[in-house]
Amino acid sequence: MGQLRVEKVQELMKQEISQIILRELKDPRIGFVTVTSVECTGDLREAKVYVSLMGNESQVKACWSGLNSSLGFIRREIGKRIRLRVTPELSFALDKSLDYSAHIQELLLKIKAEDEAKAKDSAPEE
Repeated sequence: MGQLRVEKVQELMKQEISQIILRELKDPRIGFVTVTSVECTGDLREAKVYVSLMGNESQVKACWSGLNSSLGFIRREIGKRIRLRVTPELSFALDKSLDYSAHIQELLLKIKAEDEAKAKDSAPEE
């Protein structure tokens, strides 16, 4: 199957899954969820949905279990919304890239503050 078609289906699935999670899931455990990307196999039979979850440790665990329990509903809705011969088998994967980028941002700010402190200490006083 053409790579361009797979990429278009991935993007469409990302948008539709985001809408389903935002508007149609009634599970109170599911809080702030961001669908970051979707990766499909070349034959479009399996799709891995990367999600980023916000909150403390217990909220993330509850949200994760809520998402996994709603996989069947999400797959059925995807099947209704996207005309494909076979609806892909969905699985969720946790996307840690946002946490990683926040960690890098903290490190950069810390280095900048240290550099400014060094520059201030070494500046000649008049």
